Parts: sequence; C-alpha cells; structure tokens
Amino acid sequence: MKLLAILICLLFTSITPASSADHQPANPRTMTFPALDFQIPKAERVVLKCGMPVYLLRDTELPIISMTAMVRAGSIYEPAAKSGLAGMTGSVMRSGGAGGIAPEKLDDELEFMASAVESTIDSDMGTVALTSLKKNFSRTLQIFSNVLLRPNFSESRVEIARKQIIESLRRQNDDPKEIADREINRAIYAGHPLGAVPTFESISSITRQDLKAFHRRYFRVDNMILAVSGDFDREALLTELNSTFPATKEPSGLALPDVPQPKLLFQGEVLYGRKDINQSVIRMGHLGLNKDNPDIYAVRILDYILGGSFTSRLTVEIRTNQGLAYNVGSRFDIGRRFTGSFIAETETKDKTTAKTIRLMKEIIGGTTKEPVSDEELNSAREYMINSFMFAFTSPASIVNQRARLEYYNYPDGYLEKYRDNIAKVTKADVLNAARKYLHPDAFKLVVVGEAAKFDLPLSTFGNVRELDLKQNIPTQ
Repeated sequence: MKLLAILICLLFTSITPASSADHQPANPRTMTFPALDFQIPKAERVVLKCGMPVYLLRDTELPIISMTAMVRAGSIYEPAAKSGLAGMTGSVMRSGGAGGIAPEKLDDELEFMASAVESTIDSDMGTVALTSLKKNFSRTLQIFSNVLLRPNFSESRVEIARKQIIESLRRQNDDPKEIADREINRAIYAGHPLGAVPTFESISSITRQDLKAFHRRYFRVDNMILAVSGDFDREALLTELNSTFPATKEPSGLALPDVPQPKLLFQGEVLYGRKDINQSVIRMGHLGLNKDNPDIYAVRILDYILGGSFTSRLTVEIRTNQGLAYNVGSRFDIGRRFTGSFIAETETKDKTTAKTIRLMKEIIGGTTKEPVSDEELNSAREYMINSFMFAFTSPASIVNQRARLEYYNYPDGYLEKYRDNIAKVTKADVLNAARKYLHPDAFKLVVVGEAAKFDLPLSTFGNVRELDLKQNIPTQ
C-alpha cells in the first residue's frame, strides 16, 4: 500500500506543466458574449364573477402564496384640511382589527400561522398584501379580505396611529435631508394635492368616522385589481376567490374625484432652511413629464447619463474630480398618473455650498447645449437593456408588474417594446429631451444649513425665502 502511494506521488511530480502560453488569463476587455436573449415572463389575466381583474402566476418552488390588492385610492383624494387621512386609513385598516376580530387577536393569529397581511395607502394607490404558507392560505385569505373590505378601525388603534404621526411630525425637522426632501416636493407641487403634507392641525382633526368614510368610498370590489403568485391550484384558487369576493351590487357607481394635473409653471425660487450643521443639504428641480409622453425613452437615457449612475456626469465631476460631495445624483421621476418631477441632490461642506450649486447647474445645463458622446449613449443603452430582466426577479414581482401596468393604464405591449424603444434613442433625441425638460434657470432651489458659513450668500441665486421650521410645532 505504501509502495502504491509512492508511485502515485512520483507519477504526479513527473507530469510536465503545460506551457503558460496555453493558459493565458482571459482579458475582459476583449471577451465577447452572445446577445442576451430574455423573454418577458407572462402572467394569466382572469376576471372574477364580481368583475375584479386578477393576474395569476403559479410557482411551486416553495409552499408559499403571495397576493396583493391594488386599490384606486390615495392622498390625492383627501380633503386639504384632512391631510394625512389616506395614510392614517391605510395604517389602521390592518392595525385596528378587521371582520369583528380584535386587533390583538388578529395579530396573534397571523403570528401563529406565520402569515402576514399589511396595508398602506400612498399618493395614488392603496394596497393590501398577503403572504402565507400554502396550508394556511384559506384562513389568511379570510383575514386579508376582512382587512381589505371590513376593517374595524378600533378607536384605541386610531389614537395610537394619531400619536405616532404627531410624534413623527415633532421630529420631522431633526434630519436636514428630510427637511430638504419635503420642501423641494412642496415647492414643485405648490397648490396641488401632491405637494400637501400633514400638519398637527390636520392630523388632530381626523376622526374614526373620517377613516371609515374614506375607506368605504374607495375600497370596493369594482375599484381594485388582484395579483396572485405562488403554489396554488388554479381552479381551486379561482373558486375560493369568487367565494371570498362575490358579485354584489354596489350602492352606486364609483366616481373618483377629478384631480387636475399640476400647472406647468417654471419659475425659479430659492428656499432656505436654517440649521446649525457643518454641511449644507442641496436639492434643486422642477416639474418633469408623465408616462404618456413619447420622449420618456430619451429621458430615461438622459437620466442615466446625467445623474443616474456611478459614472454619471454629476458623480464624476462633483464627487470624483472635485471632491465636493460623497453623494450626488439626479432623477426624473416619471409620473404614472400625474406629471412627475426632476430633482438633483447632494450634500457638501458649508464652505463649498455656492460652488457646488453653480457646478451642478452648469453640468445640468451642459446637457442642453451639446449632444452626449457615443460612449455615453452606448453605455446607457446597454445598461438599461441588459438590466431590464432584474425587474422580474420573482413570481410576485412579475405578477405585480403586470397588475400595475393595467392599474396605471399603460399601453398594450409596453414591456415587450421597452428595450427596442430604448435601443432606438439617438444622441439627437437625448439633446432634444434635455432642451425640452431641463430648465436650470427655473429650478426650485432648497438649501438647508447655516448660511453664515456659506462661501457666497444664497441671494446669488435669486431672492431667498426662509422656511419657518418651527411652523405647526406645538409649544406645550
């Protein structure tokens, strides 16, 4: 046995190494790959007997079922004097118990089953989401439907939610970034529901009856879409959904309030929030465009080149070359129902505030003067086309994506044509988009910091309006 081991060792040591020339390491700069072939996953669309659309995608990898209800509701529909009503309603729908079950008992039952039911309402969509083990799905679905359609709005939980929101309002000026983000949005959407923010007065005025009335108006089976993914039997699931959401005659046809589009007014403004900190927080921007605009693909490319990547113009010049900031970027938030916004942001040392603002405006303005380079265009197109698949990383993301497209009335074939539309964008398209949708001279500029330490006065950029950061804060 020992002799055999010695012979094996001698055999391996006698093998002549292959020439290093035969095993040169691959050079990533010269490597080539076949074209990426990614087919967009499909989801089945069915309509329940009650008329509710449902998107289905079966996946048996894990014994889990996920479901999301998308409801046409949002803070854009709340009365101005009741700002915060939608968000509070969305929170207490789940926390306040449902279907006659007390909040504590509901919490305990979901925890015991390892199930989750969550609810929320943002600016233009309400959602109730479910995650459950397959074996507990039927019971979790009952709880889900109760939260969605029959919440209790427990008075004690309403008061808890109110106190939590009021406490968050008390602390809303602690973080200078939160101040800047809030104020740039208010400035861009001044006079529109999208620019409204809750106050102590509005939150204090909201009653349990307000929550019930808001919920009753919007959370109905003819005003929502379901998305379901996971380990289910198709026929059994549809039978259960039809039983859970039966066809019933609603008391009256649903009429959503008519909310106008924000007025496209481009007028510069300088807003200053006094905060004793060692750096300044800078936000600048104005209204942008919505999904129905044919220029959205050129704007997506512009977005990436200007401030949407680690190799963007803003990042390379302000962070890498000048060392003025650690974080810098910009983004067109393309509106799905209303006109979106363009916002550029950074934080810098107080003594380089004006220099940074000027440089950001120059870089942004530069995109309106000359075409982007071939390298910039090709890099942006390749990134956006190749990263497209990451929007479909799970069955839940796939089916929710399909439901959202219907919810926001996207045109048929939007996803299927997306990569081709990105590939068609030219340098002339990007230049045209920059000239149409970027107006640095009309930016709303928000700066939070200590003005006495700035390298130049903010009045360099226009008339300054100082923000009252103590507004609406109770003295008691």
